[in-house]
Amino acid sequence: MEISHRDDQRQAAQRRRRELLEAADRVVLRDGPDASMNAIAAEAGITKPILYRHFGDKGGLYRALAERHTDALLSALRTALDAPSERRERVEATLDTYLAAIEARPQVYRFLMHPADGDQHIEPDPGFDVGRHSTPLLRRMGEELAEVIIERVDLGSDGAELARAWGHGIVGMMYAAGDWWLRERPFPRAQLVRHLTDLLWGRLAQAGDRDGGPGF
Repeated sequence: MEISHRDDQRQAAQRRRRELLEAADRVVLRDGPDASMNAIAAEAGITKPILYRHFGDKGGLYRALAERHTDALLSALRTALDAPSERRERVEATLDTYLAAIEARPQVYRFLMHPADGDQHIEPDPGFDVGRHSTPLLRRMGEELAEVIIERVDLGSDGAELARAWGHGIVGMMYAAGDWWLRERPFPRAQLVRHLTDLLWGRLAQAGDRDGGPGF
């Protein structure tokens, strides 16, 4: 009976945590980087101290939201990479999956990657280090992509080293290019997908140097 009671308590706590994260998601979708602990607590119908009791601090809530969205994104990226199509088509689908995700929910993306863009007067939090929290998201994506590469591509004896270098390099490219594109929208998403795929496909190596230039 005691074990059953503890299981019920654990399940209730997990259910409550999911409800709080769903409330946080609604506020983030509405407010983006301006989302505050006060607003999230109000959306959930609780006080801020209760919210802190579940997540510890703003960093704890941020990490929980980041894990929730990163898990979903990584699952979608793996599905794109596993599609029964030619390799270039899979690369295009993977890039498009990432870009489509940040385009569809730009407020969530900005909250996770650029929380400092919000109005700092809403809820000053000098202890919240943006880089300390956002960098692990990119690192996790890089490691996950490296695993996929090593599973699917024969890179020879130094394959593990190459896969990790390529995995983190590709994620860095997706993040930097996607961040710029989302802010400026200079052309359609499909065009960016083609440009980045061309780069990965060796177009830079195949392109000739301009006359009079030192090369690249």
